[in-house]
Amino acid sequence: MTHVTVGIGCDRGASLETLKEAVTRAFKAADLDLGLVTALATIDKKRDEQAILSLAAQYGWPLQFFSAESLGQVEVPSPSETVRKFIGTPAVAEAAALLAANTQVGDLLMEKYKHKGSDGKNATVSIAMRRDVE
Repeated sequence: MTHVTVGIGCDRGASLETLKEAVTRAFKAADLDLGLVTALATIDKKRDEQAILSLAAQYGWPLQFFSAESLGQVEVPSPSETVRKFIGTPAVAEAAALLAANTQVGDLLMEKYKHKGSDGKNATVSIAMRRDVE
């Protein structure tokens, strides 16, 4: 059975509904089950982002935070100069998913799923396969 980690990024103040929709749609697009998730990961600047904290709590997923410096060292297929400008790293969701899975870019099952919620806020979800969990 495959286990996965979820990397997530979002606009400040995004709703829990927006994040849940983004994750659900990303998993559906990747034809994966949410029961495979072993961790949710994001940038440490989102430690106080209520929707991310609520999402992890609701699903019972351990939440991991990584510094912009750590995320910036991860090779990703879809770096963003806009994200680099505002957050200090070219990728949050992809890099966080890969770091949490302790794996490489080839193990991304969903590179960067972008979703704009009914609240007008954006969320990005990436899914990485874990090779260290059976």
